[in-house]
Amino acid sequence: MRWVWFRVAAATAAGSGVVAGLLVNIDRGLREEQILGDVLANYFSLFTIVSSILSIGVLTVAARWMLRHPGTSPEPLGIAMAIAAVTGPVILLGIVFNVLLRGDPAPIAATDPAWVKFMDSWATETLHVVLPIYFLLDLLFAGRRRGLPWWSLAVIVSYPLVWTAYTMSRGERVPNPDGSTPWWYPYGFLDPHIAGYGSAFTYIGGILLAFVLLGIAIIGIGRSRERHAVARDVTAWLQTGELPDLTVARRRWRRRRSGSSRG
Repeated sequence: MRWVWFRVAAATAAGSGVVAGLLVNIDRGLREEQILGDVLANYFSLFTIVSSILSIGVLTVAARWMLRHPGTSPEPLGIAMAIAAVTGPVILLGIVFNVLLRGDPAPIAATDPAWVKFMDSWATETLHVVLPIYFLLDLLFAGRRRGLPWWSLAVIVSYPLVWTAYTMSRGERVPNPDGSTPWWYPYGFLDPHIAGYGSAFTYIGGILLAFVLLGIAIIGIGRSRERHAVARDVTAWLQTGELPDLTVARRRWRRRRSGSSRG
């Protein structure tokens, strides 16, 4: 049951990071006399923020299911797939930010008041360090994780693809809130005006490959954990000589047949 509260804590921390980042962007937008609607629209279009909000929703649903279904049965397929779908993006965000982007603040950050600097640091560390570490620990150690079929790799990769299509189609239609360009892309490596579309799509291809590899790792780890869990149960049965609880097994089987275990 402790993973219920770990998931609740992670969702709460992610929510605080999203709110802190929102306050930072609002303050900076007002100080630069930017159109607040554009600032908000761009903020909620960032891959970090979209992934964090999805994580909050997934962790909340997963924790609620665990509270309502105490025991040792594996989580429903839908919940397992949703967790896997956000695990890859959050972990990759943590890797990319800490390896490539840390120490590269926005120019306006130099004029931030103390409370904005604190909020900016809180959002940065929470969403790019704490949340990725949590999802890695959840993947490796959380109880009741269900192994996923290999076809679920398509589901895991679909969210980054949808976000990329949205971002590239939106970029030319929205101006930079600071008025410097009639276009806006959330990350420089996606901006075709910097190094051309060839460079942008090369980065997209590389990131997509990273998501595929992460998805394979996530599914492989989940399936391996499930096999080891089954092996432990069989070993315990062989050592104790006690038959499994057939009543519970039949009940779970009926629930799966009726679709009630889908969560």
